[in-house]
Amino acid sequence: MKKQLRVNRYLVLACIVGSVLAGSVPEARGQDHWVATWAAAPQSPRLVFPRFPTPPPSASAQPSPPPSFPPPPTINNQTVRMIVRTSIGGHRLRVQLSNAFGTSALLVGGAHVALRDNQSAIVPGSDRPLSFSGKPSFTIPPGAELLTDPVGLEVPKLGDLVISLYIPGEAGTPTVHLTALHTTYLSQPGDWTGATTINDPKTVQLWYWISAVDVEAPAKAGLLVAFGDSITDGATSTPDMDRSWPSQLAERLAGNKATADVAVINEGISGNRLLNDGAGVSALARFDRDVISQPGVKWLIVLEGINDIGFGSRPGAQPPETVTADDLIAAHKQIIERAHLHGIRVIGATLTPYLGAVYATEHGESIREAVNQWIRTSRAYDAVIDFDAAIEDPANPKQIRPAYNIRDHLHPNDEGYSAMAAAVDLSIFSAKAKP
Repeated sequence: MKKQLRVNRYLVLACIVGSVLAGSVPEARGQDHWVATWAAAPQSPRLVFPRFPTPPPSASAQPSPPPSFPPPPTINNQTVRMIVRTSIGGHRLRVQLSNAFGTSALLVGGAHVALRDNQSAIVPGSDRPLSFSGKPSFTIPPGAELLTDPVGLEVPKLGDLVISLYIPGEAGTPTVHLTALHTTYLSQPGDWTGATTINDPKTVQLWYWISAVDVEAPAKAGLLVAFGDSITDGATSTPDMDRSWPSQLAERLAGNKATADVAVINEGISGNRLLNDGAGVSALARFDRDVISQPGVKWLIVLEGINDIGFGSRPGAQPPETVTADDLIAAHKQIIERAHLHGIRVIGATLTPYLGAVYATEHGESIREAVNQWIRTSRAYDAVIDFDAAIEDPANPKQIRPAYNIRDHLHPNDEGYSAMAAAVDLSIFSAKAKP
């Protein structure tokens, strides 16, 4: 009997050793999986906005259209050092790079990731070189995306990472995210990816080529995608302070024991629309890329449509830009159905007030109210967040509360974004409310 037991033990040990050599036995954290902890929607630097009619001289007091984004600086034999804010932490990470809007192949000569100290400086000892399929450099074809190899790093929740890319040649048309709201450092000529700090840099506020950072997280961790336009993007929040509503919601989730493993990524694009391209391709066109493909996604918040209404109901608007409430509701239904196909729980957010904005009209307001009524009452969404009620002016619900109005009667300030984050019921993301 003892001999038989010894034989069985040897057989078990042999199976384990063989499985390890074959790579089929999971590590100690075998239930861990990849979850995006930060992301930004890729954009082309060439934007197309609907044209506003020139006001007559007598209407000189009329507000001006939103300013356009200046073209991003060309990168040539330089290092781009960028700052991103994590939502959840992990023991390993990988970075996704996008050349989605590049007109030529992009040669990445080197890439590093580190923990941030301050400004462009990194925490000593935290620097990690990134590889691409085992190589220190890689060429990304136009239109393609690339994942770096995983690298070991203790990634903190709600912490700043530094991602540095060396571009040895002239990059041509870069894929960017135009509303980074974090300072990016452009080096003097050369490879500064492993440098402790970037000396005498030029600074901009946009992200080049980086589209996501994933961490290896526990099995119970899941991802919430915030999908929307400039109000989600945080366009009028204070730069370098992480005060957009998705950032402030990430802080609330991290501070609540029941939701501490919920990651949040911001897939807003300033100027984005549901049905038509403009500042980024339409929400329907980018849905698979920016939502479905994100690792670990379990929940989705949708805040889209105010730009469709504003641009579509402005004086002189013509089809296909003109929209009806039914058009927007149909688009929302498409997003819900496509998300449900992938087991994603979808939360609808009401459109916020915009009376006084440059493109506000009475007809547009009627569309907004009809869409919001459908979001609140149709039960098409799995849950609803009433952002409209959270920031409306009690004295005039068609406009933003004066204390939250940043400047244009459309975008909230930091306090308005805080009110939006506070309006989210965290129980939506608890274990009892699985998608």
